[in-house]
Amino acid sequence: MSDDTSLGPPWTILKILRWTTGYFEDRGVDGARLDAELLLAHVLDIDRIQLYTQFDRPLTEDELGTYRGLVKRRAKREPCAYLLGARHFWSLELSVDPRVLIPRPDTETLVRVCLEKLEEYGVDEESPPRLVDVGTGSGAVALAIASERPELDIAATDNSADALDVARKNAQSLALDESVHFFEGDLLQALPEPWLPLDFIVSNPPYIADGEREEIQAGVRDFEPSSALFAGPDGLDVIRRLITEAREALVPGGFLLFEIGHRQGKAVRELLCAADLQNIEIVPDYGDRDRVAVAQTPSSQVQR
Repeated sequence: MSDDTSLGPPWTILKILRWTTGYFEDRGVDGARLDAELLLAHVLDIDRIQLYTQFDRPLTEDELGTYRGLVKRRAKREPCAYLLGARHFWSLELSVDPRVLIPRPDTETLVRVCLEKLEEYGVDEESPPRLVDVGTGSGAVALAIASERPELDIAATDNSADALDVARKNAQSLALDESVHFFEGDLLQALPEPWLPLDFIVSNPPYIADGEREEIQAGVRDFEPSSALFAGPDGLDVIRRLITEAREALVPGGFLLFEIGHRQGKAVRELLCAADLQNIEIVPDYGDRDRVAVAQTPSSQVQR
């Protein structure tokens, strides 16, 4: 795509998609055709399917200029979700920007397992289970659970005011702002006293080891917030703290569920055992890789 788009035949939808796909492929961008389509549909404000019902439509100079800018940014590995300003997660469309981690399909495993455990736990209509999403980021996990279980009392914490701003706006746009309550602060220390004790703690904490920085994709490493990704030499610094705090904050028989790295299952199981947590499970994601750790506090101490 020449910088001087006034020269030559008009740039139709089909022509520009073919050119952009090749441009991305030459630069090693994953999902070249899909990204080209997503960005163009975004610029034209149409659904992707309409690209092919209007394939001979010529683009205006303004449309070409806007699209060219997005293509150049994507070629530098800036995540497509940030360029689009949105990411689909569970059944929700979430706004995202560089202040928050981009929600991944793998994290839907955490939501699914939490909903299953909530079903097992049961609901007291007079005193519904209290659940907190620790390190909520965009609000993805808390809002997904709230969309399925609106009767719950749900809190969401994050130590980033910027992330909470994104999460609150997502809650408002999804009409879930009365279902999820947001608090700024470090892990469970962010919660006001009346929220304790808790029945469920869920979290997608940072869990990538510092030494694995070069192993992850450049777009993730260079553009997404590092505080939401990296957690010390073995990636377990935050998880250790979360387990300790959860052990004290949960009711007897309460659940702790959190996402882990696919190589951390054994180490996390040992940490949970050392904290005297019970019914420990390491649940795989859809790719059959360790993804979610589940454990309960002993239920015999006092009655709920």
